[in-house]
Amino acid sequence: MLAQSVRMGKILGIPFGVNYSWFIIFVLITMSLSTHYAHLHPQWTHAEHLLFGVATSILFFVSILLHELGHSVVALHYGIPVKSITLFIFGGVAQIGKEPEKPVQEFNIAIAGPIVSALLGVFFYGVMLLTRGTAEGTAALGEWLSRINFVVAAFNLLPGFPLDGGRVLRSIVWKFTGSFERATTVAAGSGQIVAYGFIFIGIWQALSGNFFGGLWIGFIGWFLLSAAQSTILQASIRVALSGTTAREVMTTECLHLPGSDSVADLVENHLLKTGGRCAMVMDGDRFRGLVTLHEIKQVPREEWNRTPLQSVMIAKDRLKSVPPDASVGSVLQIMSEENIHQVPVVQDEQLLGVVGRDRLLSLVRTRLEFKA
Repeated sequence: MLAQSVRMGKILGIPFGVNYSWFIIFVLITMSLSTHYAHLHPQWTHAEHLLFGVATSILFFVSILLHELGHSVVALHYGIPVKSITLFIFGGVAQIGKEPEKPVQEFNIAIAGPIVSALLGVFFYGVMLLTRGTAEGTAALGEWLSRINFVVAAFNLLPGFPLDGGRVLRSIVWKFTGSFERATTVAAGSGQIVAYGFIFIGIWQALSGNFFGGLWIGFIGWFLLSAAQSTILQASIRVALSGTTAREVMTTECLHLPGSDSVADLVENHLLKTGGRCAMVMDGDRFRGLVTLHEIKQVPREEWNRTPLQSVMIAKDRLKSVPPDASVGSVLQIMSEENIHQVPVVQDEQLLGVVGRDRLLSLVRTRLEFKA
């Protein structure tokens, strides 16, 4: 998601940014808050209404960022990498590099965000009490931010995946069943119920006259429903691939070429004729690196003839490879994290084969059909 965002910097070594959709909601919230302050404090100037609207919006999104940092700090404590934090139209998301290994880790990571939001609610409530009667603008700002942070905490504790409450539910089911996949299915199923509830409330609100408010609630429900359904599909894939190793699904028919061959030779004599998407660069029997369509596209077409594969390949030491006994689930996770379609299977510096995304999808489809 960070790739579709404006990068703002790093916090605790974690890149963070705002998705382009965030600017839409920022403007809408600022306009709404300016109108809100105009009704509450008509004696203020228009500039003051706008100023406090902008300030409150910024602090609201800072609060969302701190909520996500709450998740991230606990994840880092458990040695789980956090790839990025992104603010977008529905709030924020911390992209965690891998799933927790134990239910207690899942619980603590999930609950950290709502705890941060609740503490922020208490903090801004204190700001309101301290400034009421002396600095009405700050008091109004504190009151709104206190209320919205409590709402964020409560909303995220709803027991439906992918909300934090859904992850808490998953950790509890995981603890009692011992099955991460079963817990994920239960939490995602609960998420679908919550999502349909939001959609129903949104439709009811829209038909009752609150069209835009109902539309927004329904939109949130649709987003939660999509995420829950995606999670159920991912859980089904993990179950379908369980117990399978890289050796069992790898292909040994992958294209092997010396590093001195040109990019033009690879494309014209191999990829265009076979429909392949990659080639393994070899030095005799030793695996040196991988060339995919992504690397080829970085080279201007007029330079293909004079560009050797060894100059554009992803070198072995920079490449994510797996041993033959690695689980297919871990291979799929590498593909997702690195946004690649092939993972080499290597043992003792020897290339044994390659696992392709298309082969995994075919395996999943076949196993799900037989299961059905």
